[in-house]
Amino acid sequence: MTVVNAMVLLLMGIFLGAGALWLVGRLRRRRLAELESGAQATAARIVEEARKESDAIRKEAQSQAAELVGRAKADSEREARDHRSELIALEKRVAQKEESIDRKIEMFAQREGELGKREDGLRQKEGALEGRRAEYERLVDAVRQKLEQTAGLTREEAKKTLAEQMLDEARHDAARHIRQIEGEAREEADRRAKKIVSIAIERLAGEFVTERTVSVVPLPSDDMKGRIIGREGRNIRAIEAATGVDLIIDDTPEVVVISCHNPIRRELARLTLERLISDGRIHPGRIEEVVRKAEEELDNAIREAGQRAVLEVGVHGIHPELVKLVGMLKYRYSYAQNVLMHSIEAAFIAGAMAAELGLNEKQARRAALLHDIGKALTHEVEGSHAIIGGEIARKYGESAKIVNAIAAHHEEVRAETILAPLVDAADALSGARPGARREVLESYVKRLEDLERISNSFRGVERSFAVQAGREIRIIVDPGTVPDDQAALLARDVARKIEQEMTYPGQIKVIVIRETRASDLAR
Repeated sequence: MTVVNAMVLLLMGIFLGAGALWLVGRLRRRRLAELESGAQATAARIVEEARKESDAIRKEAQSQAAELVGRAKADSEREARDHRSELIALEKRVAQKEESIDRKIEMFAQREGELGKREDGLRQKEGALEGRRAEYERLVDAVRQKLEQTAGLTREEAKKTLAEQMLDEARHDAARHIRQIEGEAREEADRRAKKIVSIAIERLAGEFVTERTVSVVPLPSDDMKGRIIGREGRNIRAIEAATGVDLIIDDTPEVVVISCHNPIRRELARLTLERLISDGRIHPGRIEEVVRKAEEELDNAIREAGQRAVLEVGVHGIHPELVKLVGMLKYRYSYAQNVLMHSIEAAFIAGAMAAELGLNEKQARRAALLHDIGKALTHEVEGSHAIIGGEIARKYGESAKIVNAIAAHHEEVRAETILAPLVDAADALSGARPGARREVLESYVKRLEDLERISNSFRGVERSFAVQAGREIRIIVDPGTVPDDQAALLARDVARKIEQEMTYPGQIKVIVIRETRASDLAR
């Protein structure tokens, strides 16, 4: 009975397991069928939405294409109308020019007819004059023959003798008058010049700052040197590239040296370094930003320096660009003399001399203040600073007198008014006075020796002396070798050779001295 029960239970378990498996399979097949039908519905919906979206995109593209076509068509029609208008205007101008040319042709034809008539009249008068000329020549020949028979000389001999006599007399009279006039003029000019120059110098006392090619920037500590140099030197290279200077960082404690021959770039680098050190942020991007701000600050400082100089001299109405150029002279030097200070001093000297001569003092100061503005641009524009300065002054509306005074203050163009030599004299007084300009002693002595060597190399020169700090060379010649008429040629030849072989600031005056002595015995 136990075995039977066990078998029954086993069969029942088998039947129940089979039923459960059948039921699970049926449910699974139904779920798969539902999922399949849902996926088909979703796919159909996505296809429908894609179709609708493509229709919308196609319609929008068609609309935009139509709009673009319309716009292009309108633009082309407008351009065509503009071209037609231009062609019509051009045709009108051509027609007007053709009418003008036709009128001129008619006028020329009329004038040609008048000239033909005049030519016929002149030809008739020329024939009559030829007849009269022939008669005149016949009479002149007859008179000449009678004069030659009477005087016993031919015509050419008489003319030569008379010309020689008149030439000798004229030379003697001219030489006597010239020596007398030159003596009187020289005495009066020396007296007046000494008085005017002494008055002008007495009224002015100036000082100058020695030119430097380096600037020193103090550092809060030596650690700042490493930050300025940067990783692999990128910071110092960025500063040097942006400002155009050389930075010298050595063992000198707590300083950085800026080296550059251009004072403006040196000042720009100094301002940049000071801002970077104060700010503490030092990297290439910050360096570029600080350089731009320093450039603006330097530009303002230049304009303020120019305005102060203009106010100090007492002139007005100067163009702002000229005022800026005057301010730039603060950063220019000529043999250790600050050009802005030199210009201000020259302006006061010129004004004082103009007042003594009874000239316009304001004009003299204005011209002298602006006489060296060309030096602010000589590194950008080729040519002499005097010529460049004159062109700039003309460009910015200065009067013809001021322009000529600036351009002629080194005698490179002809002086047209008394203002030009006045500015030249003021420039020379300011630049040549003791202490205004300094040079290295060796180069100074070498230049004087070269001057005397060149002068002594010419035939007939006995000795020469370089005076006036090398701005004048006096040459004493042998009167038996160098006649009077050759002295001027010798001075010119010496000046040309000095120009070819030497480099020097300003001008060098060449003076040839020929002394003639005559002696006799009284018995």
